[in-house]
Amino acid sequence: MKIEKYQILIIIFLFFTQLSYSQKTKNIPPEKPKLVIGIVIDQMRYDYIHRFWDKYDKKGFKRLINEGTFCKNANLNYLFTQTGPGHATIFTGTNPSIHGIVGNEWYVHLSSKRIYCVSDENVSTLGGKLNNGNFSPKRMFVTTIGDELKLSNNKKSKVIGISMKERAAILSAGHVANAAYWYDSYTGNWISSTYYMDSLPKWVNDFNANKYPDIYLEKEWNTLLPIEQYTESLEDSCVFETGFSNRQITFPYNLMEISKKGKNDKNYSILKYVPYGNTLTTDFALATIINEELGKDDYTDFLIISYSPPDYIGHDYGSLSIEIEDTYLRMDKEIAHFLEFLDEELGKENILIFLTADHGVMLPPDYLKSQKISSGKFKDYYSIALLKSYLNAIYGEGEWVKEYINQQIYLNHNLIEDSKLSLKDFQQKTASFMVQFNGISNTVTSNTLQTTYFDSGILEKMQNSFNQKRSGDVIINLQTGWMETGVYTTTHNTGYTYDTHVPLIWYGWKINRQTINEPVDITDIVPTIATFLNIEFPNGTTGKPIKKLFE
Repeated sequence: MKIEKYQILIIIFLFFTQLSYSQKTKNIPPEKPKLVIGIVIDQMRYDYIHRFWDKYDKKGFKRLINEGTFCKNANLNYLFTQTGPGHATIFTGTNPSIHGIVGNEWYVHLSSKRIYCVSDENVSTLGGKLNNGNFSPKRMFVTTIGDELKLSNNKKSKVIGISMKERAAILSAGHVANAAYWYDSYTGNWISSTYYMDSLPKWVNDFNANKYPDIYLEKEWNTLLPIEQYTESLEDSCVFETGFSNRQITFPYNLMEISKKGKNDKNYSILKYVPYGNTLTTDFALATIINEELGKDDYTDFLIISYSPPDYIGHDYGSLSIEIEDTYLRMDKEIAHFLEFLDEELGKENILIFLTADHGVMLPPDYLKSQKISSGKFKDYYSIALLKSYLNAIYGEGEWVKEYINQQIYLNHNLIEDSKLSLKDFQQKTASFMVQFNGISNTVTSNTLQTTYFDSGILEKMQNSFNQKRSGDVIINLQTGWMETGVYTTTHNTGYTYDTHVPLIWYGWKINRQTINEPVDITDIVPTIATFLNIEFPNGTTGKPIKKLFE
């Protein structure tokens, strides 16, 4: 049959119209994102975004910010800024006073022992050394956003947490998660526990069989750029650094030599202290998305990726080191690689990403001193020894102090009660004595925190960190620029802005390009996501949705 010229033109027109329509509709975001991804960079100070900006690639942090929403004034609003409380707070939408993870560990009076925030003697290790997997989220009192997502659709969504630190993976994933995976420093494997599954999936075993840690530990860690270009940092041989394994503080780092444990053994923990640990984490995250087919059905999935090496590196070298700058330049490339993968696998319009940090970090106290800024190291063991002597002098010989953990004093309640003493007065006596020491700014008793409401300032942050069942009798707040004596170059664990002010970036799906300068609490992340997904807030949530993200 002869086709007229005008009929051919109509066919061509319809073809290109349909092609154009398909291309446009492909980029139209669905009603809900196919996959939500939470990226947490452990110990990322807010100023790392701007300090290293000129050296970042256009496809990493710059792409997230230039194409997404940048919350420039996001803060944590509690005192004890540690990894456990940070991840629990981000993913439950509430503070430690409610979710119960008051620290990485705390003291339990009934058992007279320290408790790790994710320890669980009733579960077993899957895939690693015997005791490296006895962990679960059972000590967290409330649900996470992942829990609520799964509960909203009869567990049809998949929720998975990944981190080299078990507490980060577990507390972010929650109680009902399909899996939480963490790094076993003994075997170099990604492992889990029987809390989540009976055995590791075949793809995880296959991934571990590839022995990627062996490959990375054969590399050298040298600077990405010529070292003279690291002008945002102090010199490489810096007297303020503790250094790699307390023995090396300058580039290059021969990882093959450093990781030697014996004739045929490797020290796989070394990967946590170098940027290649971030690369391994990304490798495993990509494998998770592919093998679990995340974002491939009608139910929104949730993946949490927590990058731990920046925290280890920051502790050893400090926030002004070339090592930290190089870590973030390499982290930028990890982000770029990850975004490129997501473009191909799912498409930007189908994913919702937020990037933040569990806490920041202070500048090294020794450096601050060299700049004539008030700073120092609180001698906690010395101070507690003097406190015990003081209490013995007043009340007689006895074990009046049961434990001291991370600026919290736990008193001997039984002895105080048997001695017919007032616990309230005993606490106040202890607090008044401790506040006299150099480096301590405030002390407050648990009785005060239970009977008085604070709605601003450092006392509000102390109250937000306080849980009656788990916190100490006396809470200590150090002065700005001070840290407890230890092996680290620097640390965190205060309510000051260098520890609480963190990046918060939203990207993908229906996120507009904008900057939000108004204050945002880190607890606002979860209710924002819940509102996007039309699901219930986690059951302890105190944060509020970020209104400007919906405008």
